[in-house]
Amino acid sequence: MTTVAYQGEPGSNSAAATQHLFPGSAELPCTGFEQALDAVTLGTADLAVIPVDNSAAGRVADVHHLLPEAGLYVTGEYFLAIHFDLMGVPGATLDDIECVRSHVHAFGQCRKILREGGWRTLVSDDTAGSAREVAELGDVRHAALAPPAAARHYGLEVLRAGVEDDPDNTTRFVVLSRRADFPALSDEPTMTSLFFVVRNIPSALYKALGGFASNAVNLTKIESYQMGAGLNPSCFYVEVEGHVDEPRVALALQELRFFSSEVRVLGVYPAHPHRGRDVVRDARR
Repeated sequence: MTTVAYQGEPGSNSAAATQHLFPGSAELPCTGFEQALDAVTLGTADLAVIPVDNSAAGRVADVHHLLPEAGLYVTGEYFLAIHFDLMGVPGATLDDIECVRSHVHAFGQCRKILREGGWRTLVSDDTAGSAREVAELGDVRHAALAPPAAARHYGLEVLRAGVEDDPDNTTRFVVLSRRADFPALSDEPTMTSLFFVVRNIPSALYKALGGFASNAVNLTKIESYQMGAGLNPSCFYVEVEGHVDEPRVALALQELRFFSSEVRVLGVYPAHPHRGRDVVRDARR
């Protein structure tokens, strides 16, 4: 049986994404993102499912920083529609609430109801964990913003359902593995994840990325960060549409390598169908 690690507790969005991707797998909840990645690196888990960005709150996890050091590969992606319910202990009402608990990103995705209620907020490590905390407290003054499954899992009552600000609220997850199981080149839409370090020369980044533009390769994500202190060259995590074996992508990588001191392919994987929805939506604007 496949064991899948994720950050959070049972009833969390990460647990829901894991169940959608790998139904019937053995789940390994972890306290943090690094622990989930370590579980795969050390062989405790076969795969990890990690959220990387949310349509309303932006970046979720620093996977771009953790991946190169972990030695893992991106083998898939999944877009999960995110819904939050406001929940409390049995018998609680909206008028009883004084404090709402949840993960900081959930607060960023449910600002309207928090402004409406004027409640004090308390940050928890995980959305489902906040539901567990409320259940353990047994206090009608405390409520949680958590996924609907958390109410069922911890025996809470939903005080108001679907309180997320954006009805199209979506989080993107990636699947991480010890093995680089890259699919063969085909006509199916494909994504490639890359890590590179630019050479410490003027205009290095401009010239390194120029190959993507001149070869019509769409760059969908770029994250920059520094490794260590001082004036070290910048590191970059990027995602592009296409397969490394496509001629246009191969030419772009050739130019990238010329202006970089290090380039690593961190994943080649099927593009999730949700990306097609975004293309249709942009075309209608």
